[in-house]
Amino acid sequence: MASSAARGPRCRERGRRGRSGRGSAPDGRGRAREGEPRALREPSPLRDPDALGRSDEGAEATESQNKTVRNQKARSSPSDPNGRGPAETEAQGEPSRTAENGSVPPPKAPGKRGRKPKTEMLLLKLSQDLECPASEPICVQKMLGSSEAAEGLETPAVGRPKRRAAKVALLYLQELAEELTSVYQPPAPTEGAQEPEPELERVQKKRRSRKRKEEETDSDDPARDADFVPSKEVLLQAEEEEGSDAPLSEVSEPELEALRGHGGKVSSAGRSKPQCRGLAPNGFHNSIMAPVEKCSSLTCSLRDQKYSQWEFPDWIPLAQQWTCLSESEAAPYLPAEEKSPLFSIQREGIEDDGVLYRVNRFNSLQPHEERLDVSFFVGGPVWAMEWCPSPEGSAAPQYVALYCHGSMEETHSVAGLHGGPALLQLWGLGTLQHEQGSADKAELAYAIAANHGCVWDMKFCPSGAWELPTTARKHPQMSRLGLLAVAFSDGKVLLYSLPHPEALQRSKRTQVKDGSFHKHVICKVQCIATLQVGSIQAGNASECGQCFSLSWMPSKPHHHLAAGFYDGTVAVWNLLTKSLLQCVHQPDGSLKLYPFQCFLAHDHAVRSIEWCKADSNFLVTAGSDRKIKFWDLRRLYEPINSIKRFLSTEVAWLLPYNGVTVAQDNCYASYGLCGIHYIDAGYLGFKAYFVAPRKGTVWSISGSDWLNTVAAGDITGELVAAVLPDLAVNPLNVKRSSDRRFPVYKADLLPCSPTGSEGGEQALPKTRLYSEMVTKSYIRFRDTDLRSFKNFPSREPMRRMHTQEVKAELSLDRLQLESLHKVRFSPNLDSHGWLVSGGQAGIVRAHCLVGLASGIGCQLLPERRARFGSLYGDKPGSPSPAERSPLPAE
Repeated sequence: MASSAARGPRCRERGRRGRSGRGSAPDGRGRAREGEPRALREPSPLRDPDALGRSDEGAEATESQNKTVRNQKARSSPSDPNGRGPAETEAQGEPSRTAENGSVPPPKAPGKRGRKPKTEMLLLKLSQDLECPASEPICVQKMLGSSEAAEGLETPAVGRPKRRAAKVALLYLQELAEELTSVYQPPAPTEGAQEPEPELERVQKKRRSRKRKEEETDSDDPARDADFVPSKEVLLQAEEEEGSDAPLSEVSEPELEALRGHGGKVSSAGRSKPQCRGLAPNGFHNSIMAPVEKCSSLTCSLRDQKYSQWEFPDWIPLAQQWTCLSESEAAPYLPAEEKSPLFSIQREGIEDDGVLYRVNRFNSLQPHEERLDVSFFVGGPVWAMEWCPSPEGSAAPQYVALYCHGSMEETHSVAGLHGGPALLQLWGLGTLQHEQGSADKAELAYAIAANHGCVWDMKFCPSGAWELPTTARKHPQMSRLGLLAVAFSDGKVLLYSLPHPEALQRSKRTQVKDGSFHKHVICKVQCIATLQVGSIQAGNASECGQCFSLSWMPSKPHHHLAAGFYDGTVAVWNLLTKSLLQCVHQPDGSLKLYPFQCFLAHDHAVRSIEWCKADSNFLVTAGSDRKIKFWDLRRLYEPINSIKRFLSTEVAWLLPYNGVTVAQDNCYASYGLCGIHYIDAGYLGFKAYFVAPRKGTVWSISGSDWLNTVAAGDITGELVAAVLPDLAVNPLNVKRSSDRRFPVYKADLLPCSPTGSEGGEQALPKTRLYSEMVTKSYIRFRDTDLRSFKNFPSREPMRRMHTQEVKAELSLDRLQLESLHKVRFSPNLDSHGWLVSGGQAGIVRAHCLVGLASGIGCQLLPERRARFGSLYGDKPGSPSPAERSPLPAE
């Protein structure tokens, strides 16, 4: 019992010092006496090839002397001859050193397991864990001051260390390790690595509460994410060496930049800090434009991997599946309004001429020569819209598919299934460039008449569905423009194979039933496939309710399509399945497909669904239960992350980031927090980033992978765009986020006199009837000059936007004729700067963000056009005007 009592305090002493192993003395012999010389108390390195001042003979003598003392100690009494027990002796700081005969052994040098100087410990740690090049010790010497001063460091005998110096030293060492691991790949930690002690863990928790630096690693490899935890001795010596109160992280920034330069190879995460000084040619600060250039190059490289040249070769549009309708047959499907509301356009920098426009249904204004914007009237409120994808560098005409309600006051129930007439419109905008728009008006290429109720969402196949308009195909086949999936209110999702307008026009010149064509091409079309929830054994009626959102798998072969329904169900179909349980051939030649995967994602309707563009295993959904959920399709028993904050209307998942930008309904929003938010998926643990505040409900949001920009339209009629920061790092470090957003245009509903002139003293009628509102008001569009952003904070559109964000008033007791419901960025490289928007008034407008798109277009477009020419034999992306068949005359 006495022997165990004697060993207990000594074991605790060894545990506090962090010493373990066979070479340690059992009686605390490593501690020096108070009267010993400094030279004997100085520890020596343990098996360090760089250690100086110790020969092999001295090491052997010391080892033999240690063995002799251990043998003597084993035979000695457990208590001190002077009457003091081991605990009392340990408390006085002097372990028992008396032999059996009462003589005191001579002082001896400590064993090999003594503490190392600070310089040696740091160099050894960095060389083993980080595998730095030869230039790294120079950086460490700079941190220590000088190599000569570091070699002479001594551990203080007494005195309380400086706590602030310890925190700063620990923070700096960990940041230094993180900076180096972002450039180099250290090996996996060895088994004998020391674990952090409780005191160090407390310091680390305080350090994690502070703002993280921008240079953090987020690798999936645990070896790369291992924290650099220096030993306790190094921290104590670093505290005493600290000479100033200035944070070391500020001083070390040039050294870290030098290390990146010597490293040569930048990490895959792209964490090298770009040069962000000065202004870009478009007027934005370089810190704002740097992520734009990064995202454009990343999008280009990833599309080379994820996109395909040709997919679904069996789904070719056939002429007999397209039946043109006459005037009488097409009438039930046409929107009720034949003329648009009165509107005017005021452009920044151009004197207002005061002209009020009223456009006929399916007609367009002439594009502006200088600003390139286009406006056309579709006949009713726009609730679904999408760009038709085209290959990069094709220089092909751009098309936009959209749907509008039949009347301005039409409402639809979301609870039950319902059908009815609907008209899908395909508009041709011409060849759009970032420097010049189309010289011709926007035209309705053709329309599809359907009887499945209203359309809530539509999506094109991302790639592989477009072919040249001049492709030679035998009748009845027509050259394919794209594959379109449409979500109807009867709970079904229909797939259409769309032909090029020229091919459809050539095949339908003589097809008519009662002898009179409609002046626009309106056709009844047999779909390629019908996607329905259920199974072969179940009935045809869907129990999931209406379909509100769609998302096409973004990576080739694009054979999966996901849809969200009213009851919270998410269904995923395999479009290429050959299974008899999932694919049924119909008598008319079409297919009926059943999903291979269904899961309950929300407690209420799924309002938006989006696939991750970088990895098709991940999906995000936003529901009416106020939750946003991130899913891994390989483990659907629970979401990766679930966030309940507000009612979301739509989400956009940009390519390079680990989160989504969310459009928000203001019904559950806190005061001042309604608007556009970026929400991390949970992997990085970042807090939400407030992109832009809005006063009213944001109905739609869209993101451009080329421009690293999101655009949103709200109920107040303002279309705002925001350039996102590099969200791969903590967005808390983003400063002056207000400089990143700007208005594209603002729509205001103003009163007017019966003659059509403006009457400023009159008030808007408080009515929800379109017929009364349209006669007493007009819409004023105020466009921003987007060619340059120089002196943007002081310009009138920016001042107006900031005022609206603070003092805007929202009137809900009248028809919101100026509200915007759908916004879409072009996904095509040839028109990557173009943005279309439409809303309650039925006026769809297209704008080009020239100031953002010019730099990217000049770099990537020539290369991609040369590549497209080599793939297609130097054929143009579209036929020449002489070869192009004209659209039906109005």
